Amino acid sequence: MRAKILIAEDDANIRLGLIATLESEGYAVTAAADGAQALKLFAQDKFDLVVLDVMMPKASGYDVCRELRGRGARLPVLLLTAKGEEIDKVVGLKLGADDYVTKPFGVHELLARIEALLRRGRQSSAPVAADAGAAVFRVGAAEIDRRKFTATVGGRTVALTARELKLADVFAAHAGEVLSRDALLNAVWGVDYLGTTRTLDQHVAQLRKKLEASADDGAIATVHGVGYRYDPPPGGAAGA
Repeated sequence: MRAKILIAEDDANIRLGLIATLESEGYAVTAAADGAQALKLFAQDKFDLVVLDVMMPKASGYDVCRELRGRGARLPVLLLTAKGEEIDKVVGLKLGADDYVTKPFGVHELLARIEALLRRGRQSSAPVAADAGAAVFRVGAAEIDRRKFTATVGGRTVALTARELKLADVFAAHAGEVLSRDALLNAVWGVDYLGTTRTLDQHVAQLRKKLEASADDGAIATVHGVGYRYDPPPGGAAGA
């Protein structure tokens, strides 16, 4: 069955080019001219991936991504942005986007990223084995619920993205170990990931903010030149 992709792009020339390119690769494409239309189309059909231009009228790509994640949608989201500032990419990732491509982009790069996201999406949607891990586990003082994609710490509960949940899972399973950036990318994003380690760094920074109510809760430490290490609090449980 052909993968179904929803595109939201207000520039007609870019939108038509994306439709032609993706359909030539065998994808079934539905296109929207703004964010509001994209949300309406999303509610009417089932898609395997969403491509969102960040700067759109009526509802930006950020707004659409936030709304989709708020509805519980876990399909891959790819952002298209003409902005090069790091903060814009951080905002998108924080809202739950899986990857981004900066305009102007090459067709081959875009197709490769879409293929990688769809491949990982199919893998992540597979049923979880009964022995894959406890439904609830701990990282430091935070109690993490795999079923709800939430972390509770210091009396507050925050939502976790799929990437943040997987990162927390990996850190809990390897407490005290130094994990390289490449190893973490392979474990969380998959060996086919085409992005940079900066994406990982941004996700770890957001995870830290959500899991650590204080410095005594156990820390995800940066090991300069290598990667990261989760240090459980003294006397605390390392994981589940």
